Amino acid sequence: MDIGLSVGGFVDVVMLPAASEDWPVEGTVADFEIWWADSRRQIRLKPSDSRYLRDDFAAFVERWRPGWPTDIGQPVREPEPVTLEEPRNASRSDGTSASGP
Repeated sequence: MDIGLSVGGFVDVVMLPAASEDWPVEGTVADFEIWWADSRRQIRLKPSDSRYLRDDFAAFVERWRPGWPTDIGQPVREPEPVTLEEPRNASRSDGTSASGP
């Protein structure tokens, strides 16, 4: 995604709805916010429009970034390696764990 800077920007897939048919289609003009920037010289973006945001965003934030949005503009710690499935499976929108009953 061209964000007009010398570093790359991309929409972090873990920010998008679970059903890919609910993702913005290529060429969609929309507003995005910087979700994460760190020493890897890349900028992770999250949709500003709730239609394009994961259904359990509040629970996701509580687990993975509880200081957001008060930490906006503050340095962030380097992320720990996370698998693509780990955040998505952490909790479903009904509050149940995706890895257990």
